[in-house]
Amino acid sequence: TRIMVFVKTLLRRSDNFMYIVKKSELAKKALLVDLVNEESYGELAEKEGIEISAVLTTHHHYDHCGGNEQFRRDFPKIPIFGGDPRVPGMDNHVKHEQEAELADLKVVCLSTPCHTSGHICYYITDPSNTNHGVVFTGDTLFIAGCGRFFEGTAPEMDRALNTILAKLPDDTLIYPGHEYTVANLKFAAHVEPANLKVQEKLKWAESQVARGLFTAPSSVLDEKLTNPFMRVRSSEEIQKTLGGNDPIEGMAKLRELKNKF
Repeated sequence: TRIMVFVKTLLRRSDNFMYIVKKSELAKKALLVDLVNEESYGELAEKEGIEISAVLTTHHHYDHCGGNEQFRRDFPKIPIFGGDPRVPGMDNHVKHEQEAELADLKVVCLSTPCHTSGHICYYITDPSNTNHGVVFTGDTLFIAGCGRFFEGTAPEMDRALNTILAKLPDDTLIYPGHEYTVANLKFAAHVEPANLKVQEKLKWAESQVARGLFTAPSSVLDEKLTNPFMRVRSSEEIQKTLGGNDPIEGMAKLRELKNKF
């Protein structure tokens, strides 16, 4: 049977995700990923029945760490992890492939600079069964998309998506920073119209959203099959749409097209 890391997804603002991560549903110790808003994290902990072991911040944009300073006031001793000195309240500055054991879970920090220069994704597994992990991708990888290249370049995003994240096991569950899935899949269908997996997933995503449900998580395998930014090498149709098969040029062109789509 699959020992699952337990993740509870919380929507903040209109489309931001904050996550509670635990070894199992009944576990008390928890990690929080991306504190979107100033709110009472003491109240949240009480309501959810959790003891917060640490905060993991993916990047310094305010809609991912707007709650860090409030959290630091409420909990002066609980560590806040991040990869960028601009992350407020951070007291654990992490590097690529740094590991930590937090809340009885194994956390591997993956440096994915591009959207911001200090962006970190967090790959989390149960130390007793490291096969079935989850990864929190902030604004690097969205379901069927990726973040804008605010502080980086196409080669950096290509490395983040197609070297670092693509190497995680196929069944790794992906939890992104935003609910952008429907718009991303519409773009994916536009650049790769013959991809039936994209069309199927778009229908599914639209029905999830219509019912007030989330489209997260996805999986690494699912992204390899549907995410145009992870298909610049494998999809001849995308290469044809972009007029060439250079993956880095393709990544840059795709991002430009998506920005205007």
